[in-house]
Amino acid sequence: MNKNTGFTLIEVLIAMLVLAVGLLGLAALQASSLRNAQSAYNQSLATELAYDLADRMRANIPGIVTYITGPATQIVNCENTLGCTSAQMAQNDLYKWNLSVNTTLPSGTPSVTVAANVYTITVSWDDNHDGITDLSFITRFQI
Repeated sequence: MNKNTGFTLIEVLIAMLVLAVGLLGLAALQASSLRNAQSAYNQSLATELAYDLADRMRANIPGIVTYITGPATQIVNCENTLGCTSAQMAQNDLYKWNLSVNTTLPSGTPSVTVAANVYTITVSWDDNHDGITDLSFITRFQI
C-alpha cells in the first residue's frame, strides 16, 4: 500500500493561478479606488474654491460688478479696504481665485456670471486627464 499524501505539481499550479487572478483583481480594485479618491478630492477642492469666491463677493458688495466685468489683476497690499478700493479688492480677489483654480485643479477653468440678479460661479476641470474638461461644480446665489 503506497499512499501519497502530498500535493501534485498540477494542484500547486492551479492554486497559484487562482491566487494570481485574485491578486490581479485586488490590484485593479486598488487602482480604481485611488482614481475615485482623486476625483472626490478634486470635487472637494472645486466646492471649496467656488464657495470661497462667493464669500468674497458677499463681503465686498460695493465691488460686486467688478467680479463679473473686471479684469483679474494682482494688486499689491490689497488685502482689505484700507489699502485699496472695493473694485481693486475685487480684481485682486479674482486674480487670487483664478490662480488657485488653475494651480490646484487639473486644467481648472473658473468663471463668474450674473443673470437676473443671480450670480453663478462655475469651476470646471479635467478629471480623467484626457485633455477634455469633463466635470464642473456650479453654485448660484443672490445678494
